[in-house]
Amino acid sequence: MQTVSENLAFGGLQGVYTHASDACACDMTFGLFLPEIAQAGPVPVLWYLSGLTCTHENAMVKAGAQAFAARHGMAVVFPDTSPRGPHVADDPAYDLGQGAGFYVDATQEPWAANYGMWDYVSDELPTLLNEHFAVDPTRQSITGHSMGGHGALTLAMGLPGRFASVSAFAPIANPTASDWGRKQLTAYLGKDEAAWAAHDATLLIRARGFDGPVLVDQGGKDQFLDLLKPESLSHAMAARRQAGIFRMQPGYDHSYFFVATFMGDHMAFHAQALGL
Repeated sequence: MQTVSENLAFGGLQGVYTHASDACACDMTFGLFLPEIAQAGPVPVLWYLSGLTCTHENAMVKAGAQAFAARHGMAVVFPDTSPRGPHVADDPAYDLGQGAGFYVDATQEPWAANYGMWDYVSDELPTLLNEHFAVDPTRQSITGHSMGGHGALTLAMGLPGRFASVSAFAPIANPTASDWGRKQLTAYLGKDEAAWAAHDATLLIRARGFDGPVLVDQGGKDQFLDLLKPESLSHAMAARRQAGIFRMQPGYDHSYFFVATFMGDHMAFHAQALGL
């Protein structure tokens, strides 16, 4: 592992690190904020998964999470959204290939060689963090935006007992019924739709739910509402009687201005679930 940069922020340390990944068969980069209290011992960790076209850097710079993380005494990790490099398969479209890993382990060519994002986020990167940084693997929560909201919800339900809480900003809520989903799931996982169900938050809520609190914020003027399908997730939460809150925020769009506006609420939500 190599240190790309480390900057003091709100008394803590915002780092960026690169390492060789077995899951993605390339070098991967991630950001990690450690609050000052981490100097005294391991702290709870919040995972933030970013959306289409993003790298580790977008949320790290734009979401404003560090001030709240420092206040609550939690780490925040910002993984990249896909494998990268000249030998990594890509596509001319912005919503497939590099920058659009969709947090799945691809089984189809040419993606299978590198696109192991589920294993990367669920296993490889947590192991690396536990070995090298003062994070507590027994106290974790997860959040994300758009494609990252999809990833946060599916990982939380797909890994029972791992996360104390899950939240999402404008998640791709029902990808098996959306062009933001059907295209990518077909490319990465093949045409058998049975293989897609484990990566659809609406279907997972209906089938099993999440054993903990859920918070979802959706902008009422989001330009991608028809692709995100928030109503499907909201109806599934209500039908399941899932412990959680779904909030439609009037006037807000899909941008990081929306994310930054409600980041404090999400950080407080996770801090409470983590006992902070």
